[in-house]
Amino acid sequence: MFGLRLVDHAWVGPATAGAIFIVFLLLALITHKALFPLSLRLANRVPTDLDSKLINAIHWPVTFGVVVLGGYLALRLPLELGTAFQDAADKGFGTAGVALGIVAAAAVVSNGLDWYLENLAGKAGPGIDTRILPLLRRTGAVVIYGLGGLLILDLLSINISPLIAGLGLGGLAVALALQPTLANLFAGSYVMTEGVIAPGDYIELANDISGYVVGVSWRSTRLRTWSNNLVVVPNSTFAETIITNYQRPVPAVNVYLTCGVSYDSDLFVVERVCREVMDELLDTEPNAVKEYGGWFGFDSFGDSNVNFWLFVQARDRLASFEIQSALMKNLHQRLRQEGIVINYPVRTLQFPDEFNPETVLRQNGLSQSARSGQRNRRRRVRPARPVTHIFPNPDIQGGDAGDSPDFAGPDGPGA
Repeated sequence: MFGLRLVDHAWVGPATAGAIFIVFLLLALITHKALFPLSLRLANRVPTDLDSKLINAIHWPVTFGVVVLGGYLALRLPLELGTAFQDAADKGFGTAGVALGIVAAAAVVSNGLDWYLENLAGKAGPGIDTRILPLLRRTGAVVIYGLGGLLILDLLSINISPLIAGLGLGGLAVALALQPTLANLFAGSYVMTEGVIAPGDYIELANDISGYVVGVSWRSTRLRTWSNNLVVVPNSTFAETIITNYQRPVPAVNVYLTCGVSYDSDLFVVERVCREVMDELLDTEPNAVKEYGGWFGFDSFGDSNVNFWLFVQARDRLASFEIQSALMKNLHQRLRQEGIVINYPVRTLQFPDEFNPETVLRQNGLSQSARSGQRNRRRRVRPARPVTHIFPNPDIQGGDAGDSPDFAGPDGPGA
């Protein structure tokens, strides 16, 4: 009898909208004060704190997202708005929701990379370096905010096609203008992520540039040479050249020494002496790798000596110079003590028994007296002409016959 028809009252819609908004405010408060603290306590039971960082990253965006959702539902459900107001509400609350999503995504990426830098950087191997992650963090945030901004403009019914076309053309122009810089940038990312070099390594480039790596940046790699000078190599050049890293895969460096002894030497004695020298070196030198041992082998029959090699290992590159110097000194001393000769470069000429200087003179149509007289006349009259040697047999030509005054052409040895 006294029933009320609430739908006929004008205050019902606004009251319902207010109730809905208050409910979502309470949900946001519960989420902020109860759900997230409970989630953090559960996450603290996990050995890693990555979960805690990700929860903190989305804490405030989710809380404000609940409030925005409550405001949107409060306007759209109980109230009958006009088309213009509905469109405005859709755009406004849609823009707010996208903005909160962008903030949450950027915070997740940033906190995740920060956690990696604090806990795992340098422990997972040389593939990821602490110098590349900060740049990825900044680049990731810029990309997320850029894409989010374009999405917001599209929600606001702003045509973004000209903007995208302009950004494409502008990016192309910038890329062409900054081509050397970009080349060094991408080459620097390769150098830092590939793990080929690290500060402190001694490297040598194909263009004979060598030194210790001081640092690797996005644009260049800096080397300290033996003369204590700083050499800056652009990363684009560094990435395309051939690199020898004396610290990789292990710091130990092999010492390879070649030598040769006379053909008159007893090669069995030579081998015994060389092995004794290497064994003594491995026992007395602390920088020699005794476990690697010493290796010996004859290499070839040379022009003046029988060539052989000795092979030992030093603990690092600096020690290799000391080991090589000691090995050369000890080997030279032992060979002298054993009477084993290391020949100078020599050449032995063998001639038939009937071959002598007079035979050469007769082949040239001169006698000894004519040769002597003509030599004196040539000295007084004009400068000498090139000497021509005529041998009786092509098989015996060789050596430097002009070293002896008896081997002369028609112009004589003084010509």
